[in-house]
Amino acid sequence: MLMVGTTSLASAQPQPFEVVAEGLDNPRHLTFTATGDLYVAEAGRGGSGPCAEHPELGKFCFGFSGAVTKVRDDGDEVRVLTGLPSILGEGGDALGPSDIAFTGGQKFVLSIGLGGNEEFRADFGDDGAQLGTLVSGKIKRNEWSLFADVLANEAAANPDGTDIDSNPTGIVRQGEGYLVADAGGNAVVRASHKGTFTTIAVLPPGSALAPPFLGLPPGTEIPTDAVPTSVVRGPDGAYYISQLTGFPFEKGDANIWRVVPGQDPTVYASGLTNLTDLAFAPDGSLYAVEIATDGLLAAPPGTPPIGSLVKVTPGASVHETIAGELTAPYGVAFGNGAAYVTTCAVCVDDGEVIRVPLA
Repeated sequence: MLMVGTTSLASAQPQPFEVVAEGLDNPRHLTFTATGDLYVAEAGRGGSGPCAEHPELGKFCFGFSGAVTKVRDDGDEVRVLTGLPSILGEGGDALGPSDIAFTGGQKFVLSIGLGGNEEFRADFGDDGAQLGTLVSGKIKRNEWSLFADVLANEAAANPDGTDIDSNPTGIVRQGEGYLVADAGGNAVVRASHKGTFTTIAVLPPGSALAPPFLGLPPGTEIPTDAVPTSVVRGPDGAYYISQLTGFPFEKGDANIWRVVPGQDPTVYASGLTNLTDLAFAPDGSLYAVEIATDGLLAAPPGTPPIGSLVKVTPGASVHETIAGELTAPYGVAFGNGAAYVTTCAVCVDDGEVIRVPLA
């Protein structure tokens, strides 16, 4: 499951921003097309069922409430894809449409999350068959079909060698295929148009201090999953991966990884917290979104975390806060001289897209 927090210590004067879309259901990643149109994936609000019991997170119920919305600075937003799969947990966790990539202005590939194994998906019946997959289609038709089954690849290949768990999140086009950050599988994989997969990178596990409520001796460290959330191509041709980190979502424990296919991942920047997205600005600077500045467990129960948009300093562990005190920010994309960020990404009806002018 995805959540986030930050460890950026250097801070710029907060930038003004304006709301350009509102009323969204759990908005996640943002994408500009080559023609300058901005789209946001909405994970949705689940539905009335079928329902399934997650082994760790309780009951989730299915619905066709996922969507993709076109955002316009000078007019009302409009949902251009509707009726996409979505699941919502008793604790408020929503999974569904996560990221969208385009070939031209209409043809798209979309990632749809899951956060579980094959048995969990099967419990949703035939309706849930597209959870944990990539789907493709054309915006104007409001229809889609299977492009690649990311969960099936996780079950067959299991790149990190741990329990089967797949949650496709961020995607980026590579030739005729797409690189996918599988947050559940702790790996970045390449899905081809023929439905075949190649493992690009497996992020290593980490460790963190056990929170006091676990009742372990002080100073005890517990293992943590890597949890990649986004993958972007840099100006140097390498790929950059944001890391959420798993429970207990410790502040300052997240890295940005640099990956050259065929080589082991290397740390590009450290000292970050619970990252959900990355994007390169037109000047080549890298920006990252921390969904929770102080870590996901710092937010009071039942309240959204508070996060930031940060400008990343390569090779460093201290980074510049561009926009702070944001409610559950998640995705970022650059266009029209500004950074566009989704906020309240864990909210039904209250999700927004904001526009942060670049200095």
